[in-house]
Amino acid sequence: MDIKELYSIFCKYPTITTDSRICSRGSIFFALKGDRFNGNLFAEKSLEAGCSYAVVDEWDDDNKDDRVIKVDNVLRTLQQLANYHRKKLKIPIIAVTGTNGKTTTKELIAISLSRKFKVAFTQGNFNNHIGVPLTLLSMDKSHEIGVVEMGASHPGDIKELCEIAEPDYGIITNVGRAHLEGFGTFENVISTKGELFDFIREHEGKVFVNRDNKILFDLSDGMDRILYGKNDPTLFASGSIADATPFLEFDWSFFDSSYRVKTRLVGEYNFDNAIAAVAISKFFGINAERISSALEEYQPTNYRSQFMRTDKNDLIIDTYNANPTSMKTSLDFFTSITTTLPKMVILGEMKELGAVSKEEHIKMIDYLRKQPYDLIYLVGSVFKDLVNSEDDFRCFENVEELIDDLKREPVNKHYIFLKGSHSIQLEKAIGHL
Repeated sequence: MDIKELYSIFCKYPTITTDSRICSRGSIFFALKGDRFNGNLFAEKSLEAGCSYAVVDEWDDDNKDDRVIKVDNVLRTLQQLANYHRKKLKIPIIAVTGTNGKTTTKELIAISLSRKFKVAFTQGNFNNHIGVPLTLLSMDKSHEIGVVEMGASHPGDIKELCEIAEPDYGIITNVGRAHLEGFGTFENVISTKGELFDFIREHEGKVFVNRDNKILFDLSDGMDRILYGKNDPTLFASGSIADATPFLEFDWSFFDSSYRVKTRLVGEYNFDNAIAAVAISKFFGINAERISSALEEYQPTNYRSQFMRTDKNDLIIDTYNANPTSMKTSLDFFTSITTTLPKMVILGEMKELGAVSKEEHIKMIDYLRKQPYDLIYLVGSVFKDLVNSEDDFRCFENVEELIDDLKREPVNKHYIFLKGSHSIQLEKAIGHL
């Protein structure tokens, strides 16, 4: 079956699922497979559960079922269908990538644009070779604009996603030292994120660029670009930080009017994400008051830059991911906060750093030795193996050990910052703080 035929079926049954446990009636099941799973084994189950069709690449030809569509490669077919659908939609697509802040930026853009348009946008962090096609296939004719987050862990990842989504506009939030296990070098991180600019340059689209980021400014040289940044009224969108103790407040101007935006985002490092959303929303004609109110209403979730006050402590929770760049930036911010409470940090190991993992964790330990924190708790085997006996740190192999310690010796009346890679699961400790 070619893509045109499959697309005609999709138009009648426009709900896609890749999970046989979630099969709404009239949906199409795509039997994806990976190292630890094979969706083909659940194709019959998906049909029994309510799916109208199942797309497979492994099937006994003697088992005749008109509801089973056999293709050469299910993943490739999903991607081709998404690209075909994207072309049919004919709506502007904004692609968002970057080492840090892309999910927050994507959500700020989406909530602000929704003040004027019906917006489809990436849910959660469905930003890879499966998530991007699913995002595109969730769009329908009622949508007026799409915001697609793109993640990468290897060279070529962004190029592949661009070829599927064909974005008209793009933004790279920043580039940092993350996923080095897959990228190999920081230079490869830069070139991979730059694949978004490469695609848009080739297809004569437009990019939004942080003027304060030299790497991104240079990467976008010669492109049709909209510049935004800090403390520069000559830029298309600019603002200044008014406060961040802990919630970010910033001022920005729209012609002769000035606006104070009081966000629910923790940390001055979120300014770049917020002003990027201002620039894109302004470009698409959103009223200044609506932009400001949208950014104020946004409530971060999934333990990204969240503030929480418990019965015992004040917490800043940023446990969704961590890399050397984001950890250092957020710790600098935490150090700068003025408070009467003693400060404590709970840091989880930084994953996917490959050959430089030991080096980067040593740098972080050296940094921590110079900070005026009352308590420092480190979680993960890499941290545990590198800390010296004379360091006044508490180290734990995993979050379960940390929780056991917190039960034995509760921490009270502290200002606590938690950050670590998602797989460390530091959020499990929140209930004990």
